[in-house]
Amino acid sequence: MTPNPASQPSFSEHRSPARGGVARWKSGAAPAVLPLPAASSTPKVWLKDISLTYRGNNGSRLLALDSINLQVKAGEFLCIVGPSGCGKSTLLHLIAGLHQPSHGHVLVDDKLVDAPGTDRILIFQELGLFPWLTVGGNVEFGMKMTHVPKSERQEKIRYYLRLVHLSQFQNSYIHQLSGGMRQRVALARALATEPDVLLMDEPFAALDAQTRDLLHDELERIWAETGRTIIFVTHNVREAVRLGDRVALFTFRPGRIKREFDIDLPRPRHLEDVTVAKSAREILDELREEINRSLEAEYGFEVRQ
Repeated sequence: MTPNPASQPSFSEHRSPARGGVARWKSGAAPAVLPLPAASSTPKVWLKDISLTYRGNNGSRLLALDSINLQVKAGEFLCIVGPSGCGKSTLLHLIAGLHQPSHGHVLVDDKLVDAPGTDRILIFQELGLFPWLTVGGNVEFGMKMTHVPKSERQEKIRYYLRLVHLSQFQNSYIHQLSGGMRQRVALARALATEPDVLLMDEPFAALDAQTRDLLHDELERIWAETGRTIIFVTHNVREAVRLGDRVALFTFRPGRIKREFDIDLPRPRHLEDVTVAKSAREILDELREEINRSLEAEYGFEVRQ
């Protein structure tokens, strides 16, 4: 998926944090890359032979995930795509420590994940913001839960609201905000706890196309500035190519990794870029096979290609 060099814009020297540098966005200019210390050989997140089986009330068993082996580098932006019901969200829950695998191990910084931790945070499509708290109060709530000293909270609230461009709305309430602004509040709340790993479960799926495109830009900028590791689940293949360093394609149930795609395209990217569309088509061709399998399983008939 290496684009034609002749079609690459002038900022093609950009590298992601996972590839040895942190990009700093500047208005009207190419991002400047700041060097990082030598990368560790230990993955940030390591899924080792993960399988998960659910047991039904009638004693039946459903194999949801099977033989998942995946390594994610520190600072990498990994996107996961696959048909509905293939276990994408379930995988995030395992990394977050909300569930335990039936077989295998989840490691973060080479340490076994057996419970939720402050080094990982999961952002759902349903944001879970508190309507009785102000924007600042919602951002502060996460810090209270992680025992950040009160003396530090106000400074962090101001910093992270500036990061998501909501400084002027610190004293507003959630019902006064648009959907995109609410999503940015949820992102600020997550970032304020300063996790190493952000787990994002279709966070932009319910937003209109224009707002979603703006938030793609915001998330890419924040990721470049903070160097966080992001694992992002989406149904939108073009969104995955727009954001990710790498895309993991899951099979229909049981969820397995069918193929991984390195997205070696310059940043910043845009959904309408020809190179983004070309890479997305390649992934979509293989995803379509898995979607057809899911339809056959659901409706009991063969889908013609």
